[in-house]
Parts: sequence; structure tokens; C-alpha cells
Amino acid sequence: MAITDADIAGVVACYLERFPDEAVQLSEALRLLAQGQEFASRRSFPMHVTVGALLVRGETEILLIEHRAYGITLQPGGHLEPTDTSLVAAAVRELAEETGIDPGAVSPVSTLPAYIEFGRVPARPEKDEPEHFHLDVGYAFTTVHGQVGSLQESEVTGAGWVSLDVAEQRVGHRIARAVGAAAHAR
Repeated sequence: MAITDADIAGVVACYLERFPDEAVQLSEALRLLAQGQEFASRRSFPMHVTVGALLVRGETEILLIEHRAYGITLQPGGHLEPTDTSLVAAAVRELAEETGIDPGAVSPVSTLPAYIEFGRVPARPEKDEPEHFHLDVGYAFTTVHGQVGSLQESEVTGAGWVSLDVAEQRVGHRIARAVGAAAHAR
């Protein structure tokens, strides 16, 4: 069954129970979610949901990609598909698509997201997308033997394992939370 606005709102509510200090940052997203506009669809404006995957290997590395469209370093992730049945499964799908990682080599740390961020995305006329917002729901995963495979070259120009300190400099605070969640799960 496809992901619904109620599913998304439920995940956000559980996340805010754990991280109540982030409610102000997510207040506009919560207001939009309450309106119900099929936010799992990439064609939903002014907001739609995306997912991210923070894959920790061992205790020292995290997998990052070079995003083709934005020209920046990010965690793997992307838009939801109509066939996705949960946000965490969508994050695994995006991780595997973009980096070629075998999904069987990946274990979710928790069903609770490691981060949720609400941010403005510039217009992309080539995709017929006006300026809009992404509600990005990111999950932490671990792997022991995960290896980068074939990249999704239409979206990614590179992928590789990066030390945690470098990853935090490039991507921000969400790295520390993912690593902390992975360490707690062991």
C-alpha cells in the first residue's frame, strides 16, 4: 500500500516525541501535513516528502554521494515512488539505486528517523518544478560489508566512504545523530 499523508504525519509525530525541541523548525511542515495533499507525490507543491539514508560502516565511516543536480555532497536519498510502502523502505531503495549497495547488506538502526529537515528547494524548470519545500525524512543504517556498486549516473556523480569527522563537516549535525543511533543499536 502506498505511503499516505497519515503515515507521514505519524512518523513526524513519533519523531517529535523523541526530539520535541525541533517542533518549531517543523511547524510549517506540520501545518501543511494537516491540510493533506498527497505529500508522497513529487508533484505535490508547495511541499513533498523525500527520504535520506545515513549508512554507517563500522564505527568510523559513512557513505556520501556527490549530487549531480545540486553539485554538493549529501547522504543518498530522494523522492518517494508510488510503489514505496514505508519511508524506511524508500530510504533503502534510494540508497541501493544511487550507490549500488546491496540492500541485503544494510540494516536499519531504528524505525524512528535520525533526522527530519524542512527546507526550500530552488525551482527546476527542466523538471517543471516551481520553488518548493522538501520534508526530508532520514534514517540511519549500518553495514559491515557494504560496498559501492554501480552508481545511478543520472543523479549521482560519485559515492564513497568518508570519515565521520569529514562527513559532519560536509553534511552537518545529522551525521552525529546517525552515528549515535548506530552505536546505541549495537
